[in-house]
Amino acid sequence: MLESEKYYLKLQKKFSRRINLDLKRINNFLKKQSIDPDKIKGKIVNIIGSDGKNAVLQTLSTIFRENKYKISTFTSPSIISPLDRIFIKNKFITLNDFKKFGDFVIKSKEKLTLFEVLTIIYILKIDSVKNLDFHFVESGAGFEKDSTNLWEKPAFQVITNINLQHLDLFGARNIEDICKIKVGSLSKDTQIYVGKQKKSVLKIIKRILKDNPSPVHYYGKDFFLKKRKNKYIYKDKNGELALVSKNIKSEGLWENVCLGIKIARDYNINSKIILKSIAKIRMLGRIDYINKGKLRNHLNSNEILIIDGAHSIKAAQNLSEHLKEHNEPIYGILGIQKNRHPEKFISIFKKNNFKKIVTVKIPSLPNSVEADELYKICKKKGFNALKANGIIGALKKISSKDTKIICIFGSLYLASAFLKKNFNQYEV
Repeated sequence: MLESEKYYLKLQKKFSRRINLDLKRINNFLKKQSIDPDKIKGKIVNIIGSDGKNAVLQTLSTIFRENKYKISTFTSPSIISPLDRIFIKNKFITLNDFKKFGDFVIKSKEKLTLFEVLTIIYILKIDSVKNLDFHFVESGAGFEKDSTNLWEKPAFQVITNINLQHLDLFGARNIEDICKIKVGSLSKDTQIYVGKQKKSVLKIIKRILKDNPSPVHYYGKDFFLKKRKNKYIYKDKNGELALVSKNIKSEGLWENVCLGIKIARDYNINSKIILKSIAKIRMLGRIDYINKGKLRNHLNSNEILIIDGAHSIKAAQNLSEHLKEHNEPIYGILGIQKNRHPEKFISIFKKNNFKKIVTVKIPSLPNSVEADELYKICKKKGFNALKANGIIGALKKISSKDTKIICIFGSLYLASAFLKKNFNQYEV
């Protein structure tokens, strides 16, 4: 176990992992410490939505760094190490700083949730660093009462795809309630960018933003993505950009990249820098092709390994469309959380003709569906299914000399578990 993970377990024992949305606790802590988030140097960027937040954040941070801006990022969840939630300038927060600020919060004896503590560690860190230009902050499950909703006048706020997730957390009844939680609390003194939405959702968003005086830029109206001869083209009032990347594999991911491009162009970042940056973007665990690492030792060279943290219906649709581009036989390794509607989720892949799906329980995640229960769900939905104990066991049930796609999917936590095993020497 990484040293950062050992310390993270310490924080888990001290602070509740249960999501309890209420800004009073974190605001009370910051007030006691005389920290005013609005006085932190650098422009704040909130990234809010149900799907695609990390893709937008990675796009923005890569482009702005390439343009010589000094940036910070706050993301959730971690993928390899708890330290990768916080990125400062050109590297992740050090373990010493993570522990220093974490211990400071522990000594305060304030009653906080674990996510609030992580947000505070981020706030304390960026408040201590000079000459930062931008802070890209990914919101948690909601936004209205999320611990990242701390700034009155952010430079801009980005709305990614909104869909029916986390109804159980918010007491929300429908998509309109979800939109109100994520969009209704946006600043009235910012720039708002809205990513691609279903028509019905976009209609709700526009109605909510009708009384918000901040300028709003909409995907489909002010900028959009189109496909021309198997190439993706970004277009806005300033013209077109032909998009090229070896790492961005799906139309859904490209739609999120478009949000970052639009913002960068509005900040007058040169198109050459934007295109150079896009080639460098790497989205860990998001339709991520794994060509090297420890796990490859369990596979043959003609087996293509894809890891995708898809866990929502929208993300499942995106992955499903991408898999249709492959002619090779497809084998799946599936693990999912109980609150992610596993029956609806797996039904999205009916047309992908999986040769076989091996079900696993996500390691160290209490609300993960048991492998046996998930196996029964897959069988009920008509899939050829097996179950396995653990990651290596699942690979052994699938791997052979035959050419195939092996796709690990269903949860970012499952993607994280695989990637940790693949890069077992990794520490940030």
